[in-house]
Amino acid sequence: MAGTLAHRGALGNTALAGGHGRHGRSSTVVNKRWGPWPYGVMIGGMDSSPAPERSAPKTPAKEPSALGTPAPQPPTPAVVRALVRRVLPREPGMHTGPDLAVEPVDEGGEHSTWWIGDRYVLRLTLDPEAGARQQRELLLRDVIRPRLPVGVPASVANGEWAPGLTYTVDTRLPGTSAEHRPVSREGESDLAGLLSGLRALPTAATATLCLPARRPRALGPLHAAAEEAADHLMAVGEMPAALATRRTPGRPDHPAPAAPAPAAAVLLHNDLKGEHLLVSSAGRVSGVLDWADAVLGDAAEDVAGLALSVGAAAAVRMAAAAGHAPEVARRGVLLARYDTAIRLADRRRGRDDSPLPLLRAQLARAWEH
Repeated sequence: MAGTLAHRGALGNTALAGGHGRHGRSSTVVNKRWGPWPYGVMIGGMDSSPAPERSAPKTPAKEPSALGTPAPQPPTPAVVRALVRRVLPREPGMHTGPDLAVEPVDEGGEHSTWWIGDRYVLRLTLDPEAGARQQRELLLRDVIRPRLPVGVPASVANGEWAPGLTYTVDTRLPGTSAEHRPVSREGESDLAGLLSGLRALPTAATATLCLPARRPRALGPLHAAAEEAADHLMAVGEMPAALATRRTPGRPDHPAPAAPAPAAAVLLHNDLKGEHLLVSSAGRVSGVLDWADAVLGDAAEDVAGLALSVGAAAAVRMAAAAGHAPEVARRGVLLARYDTAIRLADRRRGRDDSPLPLLRAQLARAWEH
């Protein structure tokens, strides 16, 4: 390797309001690649092992295909208006001329998402695999909604908008993306409740959904990939100096101690990025969106998602408040740090089309000091 990477600062260790100060005083231990850990344990290392939410209505029966065409074109405003008027025939304002307000949501991926007035969100899948996940998502949301302290959208209509392609019209929850509004300490408590609610969900509650099980990611290959990515980011001037001040050319790699082993599998949201967290003007978390990628897996993955969304220090506090062992937080921050370095390097190499400002912000949050 051309050098080693260190993180100058340390994560904060302030306890959550409500008395979750389980870390106490800490001695900072520095990993020469991936930063100091202020909780008396090494963060570095790897293993080599492979509107306010209303009570939920029952998911309505599927509507037949709204278009009935064999090879759908990308949905247009006219198509969206026709679909919504078909599936919500009794909704006020849906049949008063061509001016039903529909607006595409700036979101890529496997859905075409539209605002429908100020009350609903329409999500249309663009391939059959995504459609199968969406159908499972609708059932999962009904299971978890009463068990979580944050809002979860409810479907008021769903079905196929084209053969094999599904849609759902969801209630619109209040709040602004966590990418644009900070989460308060009370909001951290909301997210800690999200983690603890998922952790405590009985296996039997989701057994009939046949959720996929995901094996924990091996940190060894991620560590190596992140080191290579950091070399590239340094070469192109993309790695902030505060995150990479101890790179010594020609210095050999240092063997790292074993990273924390993953805990028992729990239900994961599995995509807790900022755009899926809605935050009120008071900083409370009013809703969590897009449960289509939910799996049974490593609890550290959702901790990693929160580190990208609200920062590593807050993610550690929330994991502790949710009852997760310190090793889960350690592993989650490692995953977040490795992932952000790899994704930003991929973007600079033209392998990813994610917005550069977003990737830079996520890197800064995962590596905050």
